[in-house]
Amino acid sequence: MQIKHPEILYFLFLLVIPILVHLFQLRRFKKEYFTNVRFLKELSIQTRKSSKIKKWLLLATRLLLLTCIIIAFAQPFFKAKDSKNSSNEMYIVLDNSFSMQAKGQKGELLKRAVQELLENTPENQTFSLITNSETFWNTDIKSIQKELQNLKYSALPFQLESAMAKIKSRKSAFNKDVVVITDAVGLKSKQLKSIDSDFNTYFIIPKAEHENNISIDSVFIHQTLDDFYEIGLKLSAFEEKDKQIPVALYNQNKLIAKTLTKFEVKEKTIYFTIPKKDFHGFASIIDNGLEYDNILFFSISNPKKNNVISIGQPEKANFLSRIYTNDEFNFNNFAIGTLDYNLLEKQDAIVLNELDEIPQALQTTLKSFAEKGGNLVLIPSAKASTINLNTFLRNFGNIQFKTLENKEKLITKINFSHPLYAGVFENKINNFQYPKTKNSFGIVGSNPSALYYEDQTAFLTSISNPISSVYVFAAPINPENSNFQQSPLIVPTFYKMALNNQNTGVNAITIGNNNSFLVDANLSKDAILNIKNDNENFIPVQQNLNDKVKLTFNDYPEQAGNYGIYNQKEYLKNISFNYNRTESDLAQANENLLSEYKIIDSISTVFDTLQTDRSDNQIWKWFIIFALLLLVTEMAIIRFVK
Repeated sequence: MQIKHPEILYFLFLLVIPILVHLFQLRRFKKEYFTNVRFLKELSIQTRKSSKIKKWLLLATRLLLLTCIIIAFAQPFFKAKDSKNSSNEMYIVLDNSFSMQAKGQKGELLKRAVQELLENTPENQTFSLITNSETFWNTDIKSIQKELQNLKYSALPFQLESAMAKIKSRKSAFNKDVVVITDAVGLKSKQLKSIDSDFNTYFIIPKAEHENNISIDSVFIHQTLDDFYEIGLKLSAFEEKDKQIPVALYNQNKLIAKTLTKFEVKEKTIYFTIPKKDFHGFASIIDNGLEYDNILFFSISNPKKNNVISIGQPEKANFLSRIYTNDEFNFNNFAIGTLDYNLLEKQDAIVLNELDEIPQALQTTLKSFAEKGGNLVLIPSAKASTINLNTFLRNFGNIQFKTLENKEKLITKINFSHPLYAGVFENKINNFQYPKTKNSFGIVGSNPSALYYEDQTAFLTSISNPISSVYVFAAPINPENSNFQQSPLIVPTFYKMALNNQNTGVNAITIGNNNSFLVDANLSKDAILNIKNDNENFIPVQQNLNDKVKLTFNDYPEQAGNYGIYNQKEYLKNISFNYNRTESDLAQANENLLSEYKIIDSISTVFDTLQTDRSDNQIWKWFIIFALLLLVTEMAIIRFVK
């Protein structure tokens, strides 16, 4: 026990006063009895003893009463067991990602967490609140009540390390109490390493009753017919099987197709046939899981013809003219001596078809071409100098040629996950007619290849950036050196290499991926593009590239939907944005990673625990109570004891 004001205890010397008074009352007198009251002598002797006991009881009661009063004013207490952290700063990290849309026993997890904060946070408690999208420093529950009630779900996934970095940035002499409210979906062990060991960290893990969910993941054009597109929708089912789900397709908010589908496997693709014209709408499903991944917005622009130039000998470009047909491409071939450099910047793709040497002026022009979004294809010549080739490739990335090898090799492996072959093959092909080359260069580089030789070296690799790609072959593919032109792979390979990233028909951009987007536009010096719909209007980061503008969106827009790109009031192009599907699988909850941390069932328990552990046990109140009881006891003795 400790005493807050020990100097008050000096007043215990006042206990001498009732003792002196008591002794004065007990002094002896000589008694003389009159003859007419002698018969009372016996009665007086009997009552004297009880009177003496009464005085001793009153003395003891008064001494205890005065002692309790003095000790109460000294304010004794028992020190709190966690008193060293009583001045800690409070931080609450609230996960408002889309996985918190899941329903628990008392409703949606996020809404229930907000309600508990509003009901159980003490009004005098100062704290900082950190969500995925907003931060409130040094506030109290009344000040942010409205903001909490209107808190929206964030397109940003829950990143514990980001919240911890914000907390660590608040330098203070005091330690920190951190309360993390999250469903732990997508939580990784490396994120937990960001927690400072000095922090007093609590986790509250609200749990969903069910992990069932179905999401629409992506859309693509499966086939392009004369008057129609056949589009494919990729869907994923999590803990949900053998249940029919309605799938609908809307263009400009008008229903144009609807079907029912059942999931026998986790992933499924369903197909719709739509007219071959501009599409600006969405696909939707109805399920009992999360809502945010039930709609996928996308736009289809009637693709324009791609401009492709081949630079090389005309006789070596015959196979390209059969691939790049007039209905989809504007294709031309030029020998290096007749090339008009002014045409290059207007192309979508350029093929360097076995040039013996690449002039320095052409290298400079092609570097600028790729930076502005054009695709480049390099087919080396057996007569080319590796020094000249490597000097050219240094303009684009870390790929280098080794010396030419006179050795026949088979091309045996397709990298189906490479962007070049995305959506090309319905099934993986393990046994196909292997093309071969007689002479080939070795390729050194860290980029993933699209096609491999049997010895696992690269035959076709690429250097990619968000708006263009540079494709590099390891060998000449003329008929004298290779039969690749007769392979079934030749058409999809060169067809996809000629397609500009923004002229493939479909756009459905994921918010937060930071991929760049090219728009055909000639802007004046101070002009800017903005993106808007009925609910949101924002200006993206943009770079003017002559007749094109490169847009970068960062974490915008805040809401998924269909938007338009505008040059002031002039409409330029449709564009669609969607939320990332990283939190669609509720089975990703990793609560088991938190075994080394304090897991609390509710926010009220946190505050009760902190109050109990950090508050001194004030016992002076008990001494006041004892003093009152002793006062009542004294009055009872005076009244009832004779």
